[in-house]
Amino acid sequence: MADPIRFIDAAEVRERLDHRTCIDLMRHAMIALAEGRSRQLLRGIIDLDGGDMFGVMPGALDGAGFGAKIISIFPAAAAHGSSHQGVIILFDRTSGAPVCVIDASEVTAIRTAAASAAATDALARPEARRLAILGTGEQAWHHVAAIRHVRPLDDVRIWGRAPEKAEALADRIADDFDLPAQMAASVADAAEGSDIICTLTGAAEPFLLDAHVADGTHINAVGSSRAGPSEIDEALVARARFVPDHREGVLAQGAEYLRARDAGLVTDAHVLPEIGHVFSGSAQGRLAASDVTIYKSLGSIVQDLACAAWLWNTPSDRVQGA
Repeated sequence: MADPIRFIDAAEVRERLDHRTCIDLMRHAMIALAEGRSRQLLRGIIDLDGGDMFGVMPGALDGAGFGAKIISIFPAAAAHGSSHQGVIILFDRTSGAPVCVIDASEVTAIRTAAASAAATDALARPEARRLAILGTGEQAWHHVAAIRHVRPLDDVRIWGRAPEKAEALADRIADDFDLPAQMAASVADAAEGSDIICTLTGAAEPFLLDAHVADGTHINAVGSSRAGPSEIDEALVARARFVPDHREGVLAQGAEYLRARDAGLVTDAHVLPEIGHVFSGSAQGRLAASDVTIYKSLGSIVQDLACAAWLWNTPSDRVQGA
């Protein structure tokens, strides 16, 4: 008789999957993706109107198994918890049986920030110390929590459309991480002097402009995960070394790149080898201190499967009853 399917809820994910551990998981997962040791389809998205979406991300990852993330993206739900809600279903590669169902919201929050931190470690200048967070949703806190493990941050600036949320987030970051953090009055103020910038919004139109960004800056472009909404203007995309999480996905669904291509500023050749190639050393990321680098994050099922397999296979006090 098959073992019962295990359910891992959000509380257990938070308790067990820390950002530092997840950063290492993301490096290995993205190397596997770049080297072809995974199989995945482009995400399928159903537009439910009013900004709401339903998505399915299927795939297989060597050593982890196979499965899918099934997720709803309801922006209005963020005020009551998470805008991303769903499950990750993990199947055993040997038997083909489903073994685990995991809360996708918490995994997505942690692994997205951890992937950005891994990319920051590979692409940002070694001396990078000042971080700008553009957006005040759940990814904002997680990105600070993760990036502080790869760079010793001296300063964090927070910008959001609602100043009171930015102020509250700055206070929370200062308390949680003992880091100097302050609200920025504008995107330009947040970006000025920043070595690392993370765009983490649901913006429909670009708000981080080429003029805002100094030479040598690294940017994690995270908020847009499909063709359409875009956080970064076309001139900035064209200026930067543009590194995708998954090249095929970005060429088809990376909004910032597609806008720059459609404006005639870049071609497909502008999208560099994947971040996994940079992690493995088979491709170069930053070439010079003055380069602007962009890590374009769409999110990948291999990231979810790596986390799911780790949670499934790593002993847990909760499971053992210790």
